[in-house]
Amino acid sequence: MATRLASFLKNAWGKEPVLVASFTIGGLAIILPAFSPYTKYASMINKATPYSYPVPLRDDGNMPDVPSHPQDPQGPSLEWLKKL
Repeated sequence: MATRLASFLKNAWGKEPVLVASFTIGGLAIILPAFSPYTKYASMINKATPYSYPVPLRDDGNMPDVPSHPQDPQGPSLEWLKKL
């Protein structure tokens, strides 16, 4: 099986090197981001970032789940990002 694949790639490179190079670069562009450290930290930041942001509300004193200020810390902390 490996010899057939090697033979095919050698033949394709001989006939159409531009196509082989473009498919190789495209394949690497799809596969390599999974091994990037940037992907790890980007996913950690995305998990800590809220999807809904606070909307200004008139507080009548009976809303325990609404923060008193929009910048009050809630959810996971991003302190690990500052320590990098």
